Amino acid sequence: MRVTKFISVAAVLAMLSALALAQAAPAQGTSTVQHVPITNAPSNSGQAMFKSYCAVCHGVDGKGNGPAASALKAAPTDLTALAQKSGGKYPAAHIAAVIRGQASTASHGSQDMPIWGPLFSSISQGHEGQVQQRITNLVSYIEGIQAK
Repeated sequence: MRVTKFISVAAVLAMLSALALAQAAPAQGTSTVQHVPITNAPSNSGQAMFKSYCAVCHGVDGKGNGPAASALKAAPTDLTALAQKSGGKYPAAHIAAVIRGQASTASHGSQDMPIWGPLFSSISQGHEGQVQQRITNLVSYIEGIQAK
């Protein structure tokens, strides 16, 4: 009886130790997003801004397969399908509002996905015209990658 109790207690302790170690060890294949300061991509190039600000999550092709995508809680949106999801019409005003932070989405504004409007304002030293140019050019570039 005493030996059975000892074995039971030892087994429970072994399972608790294994559980604690499993929770403390990082999972295989998981990655984290490294947050870095925003760079000043040219405001007159939607493509350059997309590559600098969006491609890390959405992918160079905009399909949501960027190098940081696997580390995010929610999969990045396939930006090439925005028109298809909106009945064939590209939702330019909505996309501009999301970038600016005036429309809510599941990801934008989270710890993983920044709201670009305030960040654009900071690198443009508060010049609203340049912020608007950045957003307009980025929205136009995204419109150009819509699936046909």
